[in-house]
Amino acid sequence: MTQDSSGPRHKGFYILPNLLTTAALFSGFLGIVWAIEARFDLSALAILAACVFDGLDGKIARLTKSASDFGIQFDSLSDLVSFGVCPAVLVYLWQTHEFGQLGLAVPFLFMACGALRLARFNLQAKNLPKKFFVGLPIPAAACTLATLVLFSGYMPEAVALNIMPTATIALTFMLSLLMISKVKYASFKELEMVRLHPFSSTVTAIMLFVLVASEPKFIIFLIFMTYVISGPVYTYVYLRLRKPSSLRDPRKEFP
Repeated sequence: MTQDSSGPRHKGFYILPNLLTTAALFSGFLGIVWAIEARFDLSALAILAACVFDGLDGKIARLTKSASDFGIQFDSLSDLVSFGVCPAVLVYLWQTHEFGQLGLAVPFLFMACGALRLARFNLQAKNLPKKFFVGLPIPAAACTLATLVLFSGYMPEAVALNIMPTATIALTFMLSLLMISKVKYASFKELEMVRLHPFSSTVTAIMLFVLVASEPKFIIFLIFMTYVISGPVYTYVYLRLRKPSSLRDPRKEFP
């Protein structure tokens, strides 16, 4: 009897992605606890840690050929806690509670749109091109809010007190809509540039590392905000100039 080469070499590999997913879930739980304790910087770092674990579990599942339907569902539930519930609780306790009912509704909208985004992704994942996501991925939305918390430390206290609550609620609302939109975002799953230009890609990665190491809170926030803005720019500017006829009928662009 020949062994099926499509599965993992060892059955123990099935547990590796799920352990990383559990680590992401635990990070989200810690983030919620720290937000309740008003340790907002630690809560933001917990969201970023969950994003790292979330990225690793998918990579390892593909490398070890241990992806499963159970792992996909477990990953979505973990994402909802780490990138939906945790950032919603964080921004509410950090800033938006000052707006009363509106300040409660907008974080809930973020969490609900994140759940809708995950459900839609699970249904359409097999039919979507690997180069793009349809709608802002929930980890990117959560990390944008987390890095906003870290970035706020650069602002003068008087400016932060006057501007940050309004900026936070506006950004949270915008991210909520982008998650359920049909805006295209790069997935970075197929990095042809890295394979075709390995030396240039290495130099770029080193320069990016140096920038992040010099001012990590500011640069990481800038990176996530650039990614958030890149979707509408690509969808409504670049594609409109390149293929105006296809953009007039959204059904031709998005399944």
